[in-house]
Amino acid sequence: MADGWLDTPYGFAGKKTWVAGARGMVGSAVARKLQREDLLGDERFDLRDQGAVREWMQDSKPDVIVLAAAKVGGIKANHEQPAGFLYDNLMIEANVIHAAYEAGVEKLLFLGSSCIYPREAAQPMTEDALLTGPLEPTNEAYAIAKIAGLKLCEAYRKQYGCDFISAMPCNLYGPGDTFDAERSHVIPALMMKAHEAKMKDADTLDVWGSGKPLREFLYVDDLADALVFLLENYSCEKPVNVGSGAEVSIAALAGMIARIVGFEGDLIFDASQPDGTPRKILDSARIVKAGWKPSTALEEGLRQTYEWYLGNRERACAA
Repeated sequence: MADGWLDTPYGFAGKKTWVAGARGMVGSAVARKLQREDLLGDERFDLRDQGAVREWMQDSKPDVIVLAAAKVGGIKANHEQPAGFLYDNLMIEANVIHAAYEAGVEKLLFLGSSCIYPREAAQPMTEDALLTGPLEPTNEAYAIAKIAGLKLCEAYRKQYGCDFISAMPCNLYGPGDTFDAERSHVIPALMMKAHEAKMKDADTLDVWGSGKPLREFLYVDDLADALVFLLENYSCEKPVNVGSGAEVSIAALAGMIARIVGFEGDLIFDASQPDGTPRKILDSARIVKAGWKPSTALEEGLRQTYEWYLGNRERACAA
């Protein structure tokens, strides 16, 4: 086993798998990927409730867990609700990880985020950049919670020998995303605003920030493929970056979304609103060298996401 990569893959055959957060964007994508496996039913209890999580885990006895459940949101939500983002995510991950240890779960994959890395980390960001500098203030609470989850997996592996691993994806998008003005990430927020502007035959579309920041985006079904690849082939305390390897400016992204939606007006950038981290791209060399790579180009992924939004607007806005 070199750098955590297994010589013999871990098999899912006959294993009971629980996707915690299966109703969310990432969880539903993982469930789609594993639809032929022995998936446990979607949980209907509060993952912040330690007693409920422990009881369900002891009764259901999953062999494998993908911990995709989390409180998520864009810059606006993170800025206005730091306590909620910190508390809810700490409770969810601590309850699930500890209960997994108590129930003797064979393998657990914790889903982190690229926001765990320092604001001024060298680009592309390697896994070794973790905890080497201050975080981005606009999502610090969420990042701290995700770092704690990663460290919990490390600690349970070290102290109890649990096969708990962590993946750090870049910015995600795709079917199942949240289309809500208060909670959306950048792609659904821009897509929703562009659609509304098109419907109103507006002349302009307002975009938060200067448009200059660079971001990396990964289609959620590509992430699901990567997570299954990691469950089958990886076992190590070191987290693994998962990204597309391509970056785009917010201005270029907004223009691409406008074209896909069919909005023909002008983009107006509001530089009085926060940009967030200037540049954020992951170094995903480790998983790429191990044999995984994404398959969905950004423009194609955006088209599929918009088609899903058009067919699921009520669900998307309530997610």
